[in-house]
Amino acid sequence: MSTASGKPDRTLVVLLSVIGALVVIALLVVFTGGEPEKLDPDTPEGVVQAYTAAIIDGDEQAAGEYLTEGAFEGCEDFDRGPTDNPRVTLVSTTVRAESADVKVSIVTSYGSGPFGADEYETQGVFDLVLADGTWLIEDAPYELSFCPNPKAGS
Repeated sequence: MSTASGKPDRTLVVLLSVIGALVVIALLVVFTGGEPEKLDPDTPEGVVQAYTAAIIDGDEQAAGEYLTEGAFEGCEDFDRGPTDNPRVTLVSTTVRAESADVKVSIVTSYGSGPFGADEYETQGVFDLVLADGTWLIEDAPYELSFCPNPKAGS
């Protein structure tokens, strides 16, 4: 570790410096890499991403801005049950001239036990329509649906 004169070995100092730098870089990647890339809000995927983020944040007013008027018809409020930090991942998108389907994977967590939270994964499809050049959600998977009150904003 040290030379005969009592000075630390340069190789050891360099090695410890490199290890320290790698630890700092790894921590930066872990703590700054968690935000998903923001998709173009003028695309079906971007609309679904913004809507889903609003639903997860509990901002029903913001989520309602991404829905068609038809999404309000026949709406009945229901309980989706307890969920902790749902994870939604884009699976595929099919875009047509006036409509689009955005398929997502939804991982729902609930409760806790001796081995962690219970989770299950489903796939759902968002149906979107193009209205006046803007993509709007006509139907959403029930895990990410809510029953807005369209008269509340009027």
